[in-house]
Amino acid sequence: MSSENKSKDMVPRKRETKILVKKPEPKKPVPEKPDQGVEIPILTVQDAVLFPSVILPLIITDKSSIQMIDEILTGDKVFGYVTIKKSGGEKEKNNKHPKGYDLYEYGTRAEVLKMLKFPDGSVRALVQGTDRIKLKGVIQREPYMKARVMIEKDDIEKSAELEALIRTVSNSFINMIKQIPYLPAEELQMAVMNVPNPAVLVYLIASNMNISMEEKQKFLETASIKDKLSRLASLLNRELEILKMGNQIQSEVQSEITKSQREHLLREQVKVIQRELGEGDERAAEVSELRAKLKKAKLPDEAMKVAEDELKRLMRIPSASAEYTVARTYLDWLIALPWGYATSDNMDIKRAQKTLDEDHYGLEKVKERIIEYLAVRKLKNDMRGPILCLVGPPGVGKTSLGRSIARALGRKFFRMSLGGIRDEAEIRGHRRTYVGALPGRILQGIRKAGSNNPIFMLDEVDKIGTDFRGDPSSALLEVLDPEQNFSFSDHYLEVPFNLSTVMFITTANILDTIPLPLQDRMEVLELPGYTEEEKLKIAQRYLLPRQLKEHGLTENDLKLVPAVLMKIISDYTREAGVRNLEREIAGVCRKIAKDKASGKRPPKNISTDALEKLLGPQKFFSEVAERTSEPGVATGLAWTRVGGDILFIEVTMMPGSKSLTLTGHLGNVMKESAQAALSFIRAKAKSLKMIQSRKLSQ
Repeated sequence: MSSENKSKDMVPRKRETKILVKKPEPKKPVPEKPDQGVEIPILTVQDAVLFPSVILPLIITDKSSIQMIDEILTGDKVFGYVTIKKSGGEKEKNNKHPKGYDLYEYGTRAEVLKMLKFPDGSVRALVQGTDRIKLKGVIQREPYMKARVMIEKDDIEKSAELEALIRTVSNSFINMIKQIPYLPAEELQMAVMNVPNPAVLVYLIASNMNISMEEKQKFLETASIKDKLSRLASLLNRELEILKMGNQIQSEVQSEITKSQREHLLREQVKVIQRELGEGDERAAEVSELRAKLKKAKLPDEAMKVAEDELKRLMRIPSASAEYTVARTYLDWLIALPWGYATSDNMDIKRAQKTLDEDHYGLEKVKERIIEYLAVRKLKNDMRGPILCLVGPPGVGKTSLGRSIARALGRKFFRMSLGGIRDEAEIRGHRRTYVGALPGRILQGIRKAGSNNPIFMLDEVDKIGTDFRGDPSSALLEVLDPEQNFSFSDHYLEVPFNLSTVMFITTANILDTIPLPLQDRMEVLELPGYTEEEKLKIAQRYLLPRQLKEHGLTENDLKLVPAVLMKIISDYTREAGVRNLEREIAGVCRKIAKDKASGKRPPKNISTDALEKLLGPQKFFSEVAERTSEPGVATGLAWTRVGGDILFIEVTMMPGSKSLTLTGHLGNVMKESAQAALSFIRAKAKSLKMIQSRKLSQ
């Protein structure tokens, strides 16, 4: 067996198929021995099946096969045509002849009708099948294959059912070839109508159908003509259904093409009429430009349908009408939104960690959460963006942390402040019926970011207000809910926009004023503040270099040693963040910049004693040790939204009535605490030996 053997099967696209109603008599019939069969040469072919009574052209390039053809031409011209199984295809490439189990058991005895040799050494032969054969055993492999075969006869039992099958198959085949333009319909129809032998009819139709090689081999192996006709009827019905569906699809496509051509023709006619009237040229150019932009915008199907309808409406509205401007603005917004543009995330975990460490000192919990998100996103690419809520006092770096996350991921960044928002339309947008309507600030931010997956920071989410115009925090529920924001609908656009790929980050000073349903959709990360040591590192790495650059100074002009920075932190600032610390450092830089600009030579190294001249008197003192050494003074802690402070509560005991005198601007809670303390003292007066019980009872 050789892979160089190539065959051309009688597929429906070829017209070489010829049917001989009367088979030619071989010159020298090979005698068949009873129960032993006959010995004939075997030609093995891939991907082609030869039926009895069918003529097939062959291209033979294998030397052993050419030798076999030459030898049988001097004799009876008879050989066996056997198809190679697909499972033996790989072996065919390496073996000169296939083994017996690589061949199908059934084949066709054939006769060479004509043979031509070509200069390239190949042989073209025209062969005709005569009988079905069954392989009994291979008796020779070199120089070409020989095998003992048995002649198999077709089982034809004439009956009314067989006649009905013949008519059904013939009619179906004629209907099929009429619908296929590349088949010789008239020739095949005449051949089918004039074939008296049912076996020849079966082989004629099967050879002209577009069926698999395995299916053709089954036809060859089946002995019963009735079974073959039944199978053919089923295949023809299926083929007719496919042709019917194909014709229907072709008709619909042709109808759409005709409709498009008609619309194009009408538009061209309208242009000619407008050109003759001297009007409409600029407007037509504007509409064409909008249509071209819509094609490039990559809008989803639903948005594209709305845009096409709006564009058709725009063509009918007079350009001087107010509605024209509204429709044009709406189309501009549809085109400007980044429907199909998204930046690719940088999934380098080490680089992201390095970026976050470069921008911020400390904040390990927040950094770890961002790295975890990146790691999961790297393993599972379709993960939706998390909703992080950074809670902490002012100046701890919540907003700048969002910028660092965007830089680490390689995404665009947009910040939107929610402080003081009271109108729900700020989130969802206004309907187009209102004058000056615009989309909400969410989609405005997406447009400004220029991608559909930016880092979107919602700042001051705890300062959202509520009034008669709606509740903006309730409108944010759809924006921040991963189960809903994949189809966020703005009142202005009224088409869904996918926000599931956006990574939302919210910031707040406290959680108490954030509604619980909104908190439930966010992952809260607390930033409590910095210690003095952390503030020192932040000042050295970030604050001082930034202020030197902003004031036109270099390290040769000003150097603040750690002792000076610690004095600024402890004596001139008292906060959870580093905002005031940066202001004080900026104050020092301004004084140095003033002296440098005046031509003076300011000192490069600032000492702790010189700080009072630059920043003024010390603002904060540590009086804990001094105050607690006095009797009647207790220390307490005061909590505020932006941090805390130490309180000193002084108590003085003096003769008088049972009343309690409270000084200072105290709230109701503090007053109740003082009354509770007085009640405790009066209850424990005897045991504490503070005053005679007789006097207390007065």
